[in-house]
Amino acid sequence: MLDFTVIIPTYNGASRIGEVIERLRSQVTPDDLQWEVIVVDNNSQDHTAAVVQDLQAKWDSAVPLKYVFEPKQGLAFARQCGIDHALGAWVGFLDDDNWPEPDWVAAAVEFGRTHAKAGAYGSRIKGIFEQPPDDAVRPLLRFLAIRDHGDTPRQFQVEQVQLPPGAGLVVRKAAWLACIPAQLTNITRAGDDYEISIRMSHSGWEIWYNPAMEIGHFIPAARLTRNYLMTLTHLYGLRTCSLVMLQTPSWQRPLVLAKSFFGSLRRIVTHYLRSHQQFSSQLEADCQLAFHIGNLKSPFDYLAQSIR
Repeated sequence: MLDFTVIIPTYNGASRIGEVIERLRSQVTPDDLQWEVIVVDNNSQDHTAAVVQDLQAKWDSAVPLKYVFEPKQGLAFARQCGIDHALGAWVGFLDDDNWPEPDWVAAAVEFGRTHAKAGAYGSRIKGIFEQPPDDAVRPLLRFLAIRDHGDTPRQFQVEQVQLPPGAGLVVRKAAWLACIPAQLTNITRAGDDYEISIRMSHSGWEIWYNPAMEIGHFIPAARLTRNYLMTLTHLYGLRTCSLVMLQTPSWQRPLVLAKSFFGSLRRIVTHYLRSHQQFSSQLEADCQLAFHIGNLKSPFDYLAQSIR
């Protein structure tokens, strides 16, 4: 058993994976901290495998750099594959566009050791932009997993769906093995990240924000376009009921689904009546509407998933 495992799921990440691995090679950790890095190739169609093999050949660190292949497409499958191979007591997830600060690993292990009830804890995430976002985009950056909750650690209120994103998330492996099924309910973007924390919280583990763990999240210009942001916010809305149902007793679910549908319908009507008063830009207003429409459809999305 090691102290820590870093898992990097990647799909067609040949052009990106080198940067995050270089940041990990430069980590400053105590001499007695034992850790490893696992790259999970999620069925890439480019030369990701060759790139990682080249990095392994040039690897000059005592920290093992491993490569595994996961043929099932999807971030949830890639993360589970990494967990299956991980030897660390704590496991940190980095996407292939996440750049950890030099003390990220040390800060992650220290927090886990001093917070015995923490099942998962998220990083402070700063945006690194290929193209600076304009003022219209800034209110929407939270949907791109840009999160800064300040300089003080805080416990998330999971029942209010306050949750850390998967980028930079650290989990206690024992909590994962006890709480997380082999296949999550939500296996698509905007669902599996939050489901991890909800399931752990439901089993009594605490979910935290740790500002000492800081990463940069590289955002290409294509993710700041109107079409991308509207699609993303709609997807977040669409997954709402699936996440809420994880915390809802079965006998209450029909009522909660109905309340969700009619509540979303009311918010859409209110949006049309007051959108010019609530939002700083037309883009923000349109993305909020896309979220509400996704939310309106989310009860049906949940029911469709339930009968599969």
